[in-house]
Amino acid sequence: MSITLSRHPERHRAHRIGWIRAAVLGANDGIVSTASLIVGVAAADAGSGAVMTAGVAGLVAGAMSMAAGEYVSVSSQKDTEQADLKREREELRTDPQAELDELAAIYVARGVDSQTAEKVAEQMTAHDALGAHARDELGITEVFVARPIQAAAASSAAFVCGGIIPVLVAGLLSPQATIPAVVLVSLLTLACLGGFAARLGGATVAVGIRRVTFWGALSMGLTMLVGHAFGSLF
Repeated sequence: MSITLSRHPERHRAHRIGWIRAAVLGANDGIVSTASLIVGVAAADAGSGAVMTAGVAGLVAGAMSMAAGEYVSVSSQKDTEQADLKREREELRTDPQAELDELAAIYVARGVDSQTAEKVAEQMTAHDALGAHARDELGITEVFVARPIQAAAASSAAFVCGGIIPVLVAGLLSPQATIPAVVLVSLLTLACLGGFAARLGGATVAVGIRRVTFWGALSMGLTMLVGHAFGSLF
């Protein structure tokens, strides 16, 4: 007797984790670091030209830093994953019975009775031995696999999208209005970003808004104090 399996639609969010993390981190860092740099230089009584130069330079440097940092860190994760898969592939070739027993033991530990676990392990091994061990032993799946280029591109682009906002605000206003305007617009943008990210991830929107605005305000406040102090000294 054949059994036909039907799948009902489910709206899970796990597949969004990789790009949400990179995009939110990039945009948040773009807003906070660029806005903090602008208000810090403006607080030192620098001219509008110096403020804009600092903002644009910080935007470019930050975007490249985000891209490089994400690429290197995620590439390291990918290297580890590939090394684990290579080791697992070799173990499956040299000692398949031990690997079969190991897979069955994993299912037993998750609550499956030993007889069923052995059958499941045999069927999974026959279907895709490496895939079964990658998923159930190593925790590597298609959803969570490391993608360095995607992470680098998402973080860099998001940084530019976030950082361009305080730069544009500073460029459109007089030096006297730069600090309050940049702080206000940046905090509002951070609040929107935090709420949007929380919504996408299925978390509480208010919590997402509070945490990004708090750290953004703290960063800009401290940088403003440093800029004012150094502006008074030099």
